[in-house]
Amino acid sequence: MAIERLVEPTVAQNDSEEERIEISLRPTTFDEYIGQEHLKNNIKLAIDAVKKRADGSTLDHVLLYGPPGLGKTTMAGVIAHELGASLRVTSGPAIERAGDLASILTNLKDGDVLFIDEIHRLRRTVEEVLYSAMEDYKLDIVIGKGPAARSVRLDLPRFTVIGATTRTGSLAGPLRDRFGIIHRLEYYKEPEIEQILNRTAGILTTKIEPEACKLLASRSRLTPRIANRIFKRVRDYADVNGDGIIDTAMATSALSLMEIDHLGLDPADRNMLRLMWENYGERPVGLTTIAALTGDEATTIEDFYEPYLLQLGLIARTPKGRVVTEKGRKHLQNPENNV
Repeated sequence: MAIERLVEPTVAQNDSEEERIEISLRPTTFDEYIGQEHLKNNIKLAIDAVKKRADGSTLDHVLLYGPPGLGKTTMAGVIAHELGASLRVTSGPAIERAGDLASILTNLKDGDVLFIDEIHRLRRTVEEVLYSAMEDYKLDIVIGKGPAARSVRLDLPRFTVIGATTRTGSLAGPLRDRFGIIHRLEYYKEPEIEQILNRTAGILTTKIEPEACKLLASRSRLTPRIANRIFKRVRDYADVNGDGIIDTAMATSALSLMEIDHLGLDPADRNMLRLMWENYGERPVGLTTIAALTGDEATTIEDFYEPYLLQLGLIARTPKGRVVTEKGRKHLQNPENNV
């Protein structure tokens, strides 16, 4: 059975209050958006160029990729706002048939931005409809069945697709080639996470001391969504056990209660490392074997556990499988991490 994780970088879909707060914390302009400076500069240049031409052209289609929780959805909202365009949001799994996509596309207006989250999960039949829509702003649909069937080509408004994915390798080549702007979102630096936490504290009218902010930033896995989620749980702890002010002692106690160690690892991360080391030592372990050991799916291991553990150098990927590094072994053996 999979462990429910506080540091899971996905949004909880069953908590409307949590989702409402999550949305309220999202920046809407480039000035408010902290971090990802290279991405911001490039996108801002492209948007300024479109506005300066004023010839009815639209922004090139944009593909954003990288680990979850780094701000791909937020960046899509910022781009739409900076363009002065309407944002339509959907996801790959939600578009089950070509007709679903046709309905979405025919309801767009000139200049609209269509954001497709998890675009790598689009069905192949849906992808094929999207090709001509993105490239020629045409929609090919088939009317009727059998010998009486005929193809009709409809004109579409000029729009911009923003696709988000954690797995660019799973995108079909023809789809990937139709994006004119492709950027990877990188993990944040701790000072940037501190800025995000201070901004969150201001929006939620909570006082946080600088050292406590630095402590939370160091445990946030360099991911804004996780940083905000931890902040909200620490705020709850401070409201119940103190005067609502987050100081170092309050933050330390709350993090200990949540079992998040100094690298931002939670019990699920440490459990995976421990099982790999205890069962295989220095030998490589296959992805499916790790999934069987932890009770998670292989895609969960690959998308949510691995990126941060690889970033820290606690595990390494080899042609034969994953191995726990010396740094990973030392982390497991440190008594302070057995929170």
